[in-house]
Amino acid sequence: MSHQPVILVTGASSGIGEAVARLFAREGYRVSMGARRLERLQALADEIESAGGQSIAVQSDLTRFEDIQRLISETLDQFGQIDVLLNNAGFGRIKWLEELDPMEDIQAQLQINLITTILVAREVLPHMIQRRSGHIINMGSMGGLVATPTYTIYSASKFGVRGFTEALRREVSVYDVHVSGIYPGAVNTEFKQHAGIDRKTGRTTPGSLRLEPEEVARGVLSVVRRPRRELIIPWQMRLTVWMNILFPGIVDRIIENRFTRLERDI
Repeated sequence: MSHQPVILVTGASSGIGEAVARLFAREGYRVSMGARRLERLQALADEIESAGGQSIAVQSDLTRFEDIQRLISETLDQFGQIDVLLNNAGFGRIKWLEELDPMEDIQAQLQINLITTILVAREVLPHMIQRRSGHIINMGSMGGLVATPTYTIYSASKFGVRGFTEALRREVSVYDVHVSGIYPGAVNTEFKQHAGIDRKTGRTTPGSLRLEPEEVARGVLSVVRRPRRELIIPWQMRLTVWMNILFPGIVDRIIENRFTRLERDI
């Protein structure tokens, strides 16, 4: 059996997942990747293999429990172990609540962002407990720390991920299994083009605070190398988190006056 560690990445066909798969392959990890878009997954697997790495691409619709089970079983069949799980699959629909479709926007977001995260971790966990080793990393968001208008369901899902991560960490630390949450701000990925964001004010995260997927991938690697409860990136976002905790009324008024009233034409 190979001594190279194994990482399993969900949502690996683009964005953060793709960057993590590429970085960890360079770091000597064997990489298992799950996503719906097999062509993109296979192209990335071929790239990793041609650079001397080991990788498998498993087409999987992670809203289907049987696909989750197959992803885990194929990874274990091929590589024999899972050292790191990055629960990364997710998406957002960013609109006023009354404009969100009950099934396609609300239920689907909660399913892939929260339920899938829980179920993938559940399927990997017995293997890690048995080995008394492993690291589960759940991809959160600043939306899971500070909730803002038009992010109602996305924030609900990511607040859920945060709660799940905290509880699971306290469940499994006795088995030397680490559980961490990563909370990035805005990242230059396909998120925006799928999210349906339409702002009258044109307000968006300043370019100086926008992350590239590779920066988040390096954050994931740093958490694996030095396990900790959470990582908020970029670091400046910690100020926003503390402002929201200490002065929620002030944050409410700022958001209402600078965003909600302007967007709602009130």
